[in-house]
Amino acid sequence: MKFNTKTIHGNQQHDPSTGAVMPPIYQTSTYAQTSPGNHKGYEYSRTGNPTRTALENAFASIENGKFGLAFGSGLAAIDCVLKLLNPGDEVISTNDLYGGSYRIFTKIFENFGVKFKFIGMENAGNIENYISKKTKLIWVETPTNPMMNIIDIEAVSKVAKKHQVLLAVDNTFATPYLQTPLDLGADIVMHSATKYLGGHSDVVMGALIVDNKELADKLYFIQNSCGAVCGPMDSFLVLRGIKTLHVRMQRHCENGKAVAMFLVNHPKIEKVYWPGFENHPNYEIAKKQMRDFGGMVSFVTKGNNIKDAFKIVENLKIFTLAESLGGVESLSGHPASMTHASIPKEEREKTGVVDSLIRLSVGIEDIDDLIADLNQALNLI
Repeated sequence: MKFNTKTIHGNQQHDPSTGAVMPPIYQTSTYAQTSPGNHKGYEYSRTGNPTRTALENAFASIENGKFGLAFGSGLAAIDCVLKLLNPGDEVISTNDLYGGSYRIFTKIFENFGVKFKFIGMENAGNIENYISKKTKLIWVETPTNPMMNIIDIEAVSKVAKKHQVLLAVDNTFATPYLQTPLDLGADIVMHSATKYLGGHSDVVMGALIVDNKELADKLYFIQNSCGAVCGPMDSFLVLRGIKTLHVRMQRHCENGKAVAMFLVNHPKIEKVYWPGFENHPNYEIAKKQMRDFGGMVSFVTKGNNIKDAFKIVENLKIFTLAESLGGVESLSGHPASMTHASIPKEEREKTGVVDSLIRLSVGIEDIDDLIADLNQALNLI
């Protein structure tokens, strides 16, 4: 079954009791048992809910995995992965990553004795310099948030396997429409399903997908024990979103390319970050492991002036100034004061997240309207 078909039919079945084409919303917390421990596969909705099961099956299908898990948020999914670790364990993470990931790493799990090393991973060989006997996990984002760095998943997986270390890939920006990390050697794929998988900015959710049953069982145990699950209505909404992922991502990619090309040729723009440029440092890797280049674009204006950045985002009419990304509507953001404010200024600026950086989530509106909106805002500086 090919991807476009998987998004609609993958691992799904019609409701056996009614024949309903769409999985019903099982808005229940508990399930009748005929005798103690004798039930129809469900006993309590923290442990399992049929609507959530349908969604978890869909997650597994589109990522070419065997096991999917759905959580109340992307950070809840990350939290579950980190609970595989013990005090004294070490994690190697990319140094350009979502501010919420950095925060949970450094402000929560470091307090429990887990050590994190943040490094550049554009050259996968660099990772070996930081691996020790205590290293248990490598955490990758690609493309990275918000600098659009590209990391070679297959090359990192070879390093991870050599040292018997788990490899987790945050696939939120790319989605399985563009890349499937399990096929490239990753052990765990994570999504903020709030973003492209849901696709309509109306739900908060996280996802994990794995191939290995032993690892899946450990994650299921943590999920059930800690309880950070999503509800049936949210499960229904994201399952519905997945059914149009392929058509939405095609337009996100088309519009993202057009916006990137407009910005790179604009006289007031200093630098544009988008992995589809042939002069992108890891363009060849992006072309190899991704099927297109996505709808996320970041840029800075000439003069590197934070006042100019604020004026632009405050005066955009179609691009909404807001947190998050991946919805059908276009969003603009100022990472230094919004999504990445939890990262200390000196640390974020090392990776290029300067105060004048603007991040765009390019939606699926008419491209002429999006470019006209950017142009009128840029003309104000």
